[in-house]
Amino acid sequence: MGTLFYGTQSIEIEDYALAHLKLAVITKLRRGESFTLSWTHLPDDTAGRSTLWFHESIPLRFVFHEPEPPSIDRRWLEEILRSANSTGGIQFSAETVATGEVPALPMR
Repeated sequence: MGTLFYGTQSIEIEDYALAHLKLAVITKLRRGESFTLSWTHLPDDTAGRSTLWFHESIPLRFVFHEPEPPSIDRRWLEEILRSANSTGGIQFSAETVATGEVPALPMR
């Protein structure tokens, strides 16, 4: 389980999901594009969901538990980037945060 540190917030996210999120976040911020990330809370956390507004001026750090980076699923990364461009922003489920489970992707 890795950790995303964003401003004063810290969110634990499974390394596989965090690696994909890192690439999407860096891509968007390098372009000067702000966006949101939302997720449903884990079952052992307070019920509900949270949203962060990502902007290049806010300190950001990715910490991974595993020393080796995981392989990247290009289709999932592209889907994350597509969702970052939508009004709803990036949406992660509790399962994605906890296990890195890739949601069912639309057939292309």
